[in-house]
Amino acid sequence: MRKILYILVVSVIALAAAFGIAALPGHVSGEIGDTQIEASTPVIVLALIIAFALLYVLVRWLTHLVRLPRHVGRWRTGGRQRVGDAAVTSAMVALAAGNSAAADRAVTRARRALGDTPQTLMLAASAARLAGREDQAADAFRALAKRKDAAAFLGHHGLLRQAIAREDWTEATALARQAESAQPGTAWLRQQRSQLAIRAGNWNEAFEHADPKSPRAALAAAAAQSGTAQSWHARRLARRAWKEDPTLAAAALAYAGQLRSAGKEEKAQAVIRQTWTLAPQPDLADFAFAPLADKEERLKAARQLTEPNPDNVESQLLLARTALLANQLSEARRHAEAAKATGLNQRRLWLLFADIAETENPDSEEGRIAMRNALRQAAVADPDPGWQCNSCRSVNVVWAPACPACGAVGSLSWSAPAVSRNVPALVEDQG
Repeated sequence: MRKILYILVVSVIALAAAFGIAALPGHVSGEIGDTQIEASTPVIVLALIIAFALLYVLVRWLTHLVRLPRHVGRWRTGGRQRVGDAAVTSAMVALAAGNSAAADRAVTRARRALGDTPQTLMLAASAARLAGREDQAADAFRALAKRKDAAAFLGHHGLLRQAIAREDWTEATALARQAESAQPGTAWLRQQRSQLAIRAGNWNEAFEHADPKSPRAALAAAAAQSGTAQSWHARRLARRAWKEDPTLAAAALAYAGQLRSAGKEEKAQAVIRQTWTLAPQPDLADFAFAPLADKEERLKAARQLTEPNPDNVESQLLLARTALLANQLSEARRHAEAAKATGLNQRRLWLLFADIAETENPDSEEGRIAMRNALRQAAVADPDPGWQCNSCRSVNVVWAPACPACGAVGSLSWSAPAVSRNVPALVEDQG
């Protein structure tokens, strides 16, 4: 209905215009050379209208003729785009199905139609990896990495994964830095850089990129002890490690070592005493006694160190050992017996009893019998404590920020390995 009304209105306007032109009065005359033209005004107006219409049609035709190559190019580009999109879809389906041959064919069609776009390059790399052609995948990733837009991160990401897979940690570390420059602040990349730094033993970078859930105290302690940081930075790292976990012996030793190097021995000893109170560990005592050469002074220092936590097994063993070295035999035996009374049955305890027996009665048969009995007990006693990994249960002689066996970070704790109790009791030598 609306179209009919539109046609009627246009017809009325056209008729009105025609009647108006026909009613125009007068004549128009003109000369072109020897030719004289004369016509009525309506005819001249009609001729001008027709001439304008013809001129308009001619201009439009010429415009389309000039634009014809562009239109043809667009039509061909649209055709290639449609072909390329179909090939991309086919490539993704083939990759999902694990059909490497079909994926290769589809990727070839897609690259021929669309060129080396980020999408086709990623598909080419995926198809090459599916077929086991890692060198071709690396070429595609390198082409992506050379781009000047955000797609460069995809290339760095792919090359980084390849380097990690072949355990080329040096190359992986360099690629991680490049990826960081292409896409700063990526959480995944931050985690990768921390793990790569741990594998490379770069504890400063490992701590710098560690996430809040990581064992930051262990990483900070390792960074402080690595020797690569400036003295002021190492001291700050050590202090931070100890503040975050004052029970960690490595953190206490790192901080106390920095304080000792700065000439602050009293503060260093205070740090050691506080950690010993919370979690005694023999390395702490070794650090505390390092400046002392006199055996009596060491015994006095041991009493002071263990005063806040005297009943702990480590305190009893430390007092027994230092008393034995100071020739305070009764005190040494008293502390050794106190450690034994807690249920301790470790090799180091029985070796301590053997040393006490040998020192008490070096030339008597009674002393030799006591020493032999202690050594026999040591042979079947529980193993001594060490730095045990909470993940793989391996035991290490020295502390490390990451387990040497399984690589778990911050997993080493001072404890004794679990043992089987199916051990026959020994009969004491009665002489």
